[in-house]
Amino acid sequence: MFELHWPAAFLLLPLPWLLRWLLPPAAVPSTALQVGFLPRLEQLRSNTAPTHSAHRRWPFIVVWLLLLIAASRPQWLGEPLPISISGRDMMLAVDLSGSMEYQDMQLDGEPVPRMTVVQRLVSNFIEERQGDRLGLILFGSSAYVQAPLTHDLSSLNQWMDEAFVGLAGRETAIGDAIGLAIKRLAAEPAESRVLVLITDGANTAGQVNPLRAARFAASEGIRIFTIGVGADRSQPTQAGARDPSVDLDEGTLVDVALATGGEYFRARNAEDIDAIYRRIEMLEPALRDSGPRRHARPLYPWPLGLAMLLTLVLAGNAVYRRRHAN
Repeated sequence: MFELHWPAAFLLLPLPWLLRWLLPPAAVPSTALQVGFLPRLEQLRSNTAPTHSAHRRWPFIVVWLLLLIAASRPQWLGEPLPISISGRDMMLAVDLSGSMEYQDMQLDGEPVPRMTVVQRLVSNFIEERQGDRLGLILFGSSAYVQAPLTHDLSSLNQWMDEAFVGLAGRETAIGDAIGLAIKRLAAEPAESRVLVLITDGANTAGQVNPLRAARFAASEGIRIFTIGVGADRSQPTQAGARDPSVDLDEGTLVDVALATGGEYFRARNAEDIDAIYRRIEMLEPALRDSGPRRHARPLYPWPLGLAMLLTLVLAGNAVYRRRHAN
């Protein structure tokens, strides 16, 4: 099926004639030769010029029409493509504060930083969300949107892999992360508003109180699932190092989740995080209407190429005539 993606481009059709009408005519240098039959020559020129001028304008009119056709983005639409969309919109808020580099968790039998475990398992979670729209918020001393809600899960996964501890500061702005997620989810269907917040500390930075942000999220119909990361103090930790698990404010995370109808989970190891994501996967998805998608094959290179070719022919013809006239 043929379609013009930007048909409004044809509103520019009268632009050359408007410019010719509005702009002053080009100055013609006066001739120094005076002849007695100049009035008759001017009359003869006025009688023949319109036909000659109109004949020479047609190629330029064709070039302009071809450029407008190319600007309107003609495309050929194929058959509708099958789409699998669950209608679930989810924001992931990941803590990048300094304590996330603490090595008290294991992955494949090796001690690794908390960030490494969270990074790997979040990436696996993203890969399995085919049909969902996911967004990514990274926060430390401040919070920012790394990726808005999107179906492009491969790019989202890449951005998560490229994140590192300290990227957003060394402190923990939990309230700002919740507030930013509310702003991004506010325009989405109420049945699909979900925030998964992953942190290993307490709110130590930012302008927004986490509980106040949670109450506002509840008024907007946004559910928040909080995940506290960190091993128990009874598990092996770095020698001589203070266990940062004591800084995990589980009370606030529980209150944030309960205020919005969500749940709080404690992730002490990689297996816990994986089980948590499996639990979240069981959420009933909200249905969202979505129109059929078609594969679009762009056709604008053809009129654009013809316009360029015709322009080159006109330019070459003008150069040829000028050289032979001299």
